[in-house]
Amino acid sequence: MHFEKKVREFFEIDKRLYFVFLCLVTFLVLLIKKNFVENETAAFEVLESRGQMGVLNLINALQYLSIPLFYLWKFTLTALILWLGSFAFGYKISYRKCWQIAMIAETLFLVPEMLKVIYFTYVSTDPNLFEIRAFYPISLMNLLDYEEVASKWHYPLKALNVFELIYWVILMYGVHLAAKKKGDVAVMIVLFSYVPIFLLWLWFYVSVYK
Repeated sequence: MHFEKKVREFFEIDKRLYFVFLCLVTFLVLLIKKNFVENETAAFEVLESRGQMGVLNLINALQYLSIPLFYLWKFTLTALILWLGSFAFGYKISYRKCWQIAMIAETLFLVPEMLKVIYFTYVSTDPNLFEIRAFYPISLMNLLDYEEVASKWHYPLKALNVFELIYWVILMYGVHLAAKKKGDVAVMIVLFSYVPIFLLWLWFYVSVYK
């Protein structure tokens, strides 16, 4: 009960402040990954020697600036899915609460990004850019040789990972706390709302990839 109370208090955190915090931490992790991993590859060294880093620097700047926009889009969509799923099962959860659940759950995905930095800094110390971009900790992609896998499958295989499963569990627990109902109801809400949409998105990605 004490643990659940602490978790409930955490889910009640000011969403504006947490959103700013999440954006700043994501910016920092992305900055570290680019400067200490991606920019140390031979491909970047060649471009730098040729004086062709301008376009890449612009792309990097756009990535940094797009962090809050990406999060706003993802949290809004995820919250809508959870809200509709709750409504379909006859439970009333405010859209604001669903948005907060999605935001807090997203924090988990900072972990694999940090693990990626650690892996290419201390384990695989001389990777190429394609190896870095194909790598995702504890994913289906890492069970295969990325060079033998068609490009259209890279993203789906990276998206199917242990952290995604944990993310679903966090969503379930957040819905459980918000709905104040039995845990199995929250499980059903996420399994029959968010999970099918997620899998449909992966199927759509593979279908339209060229």
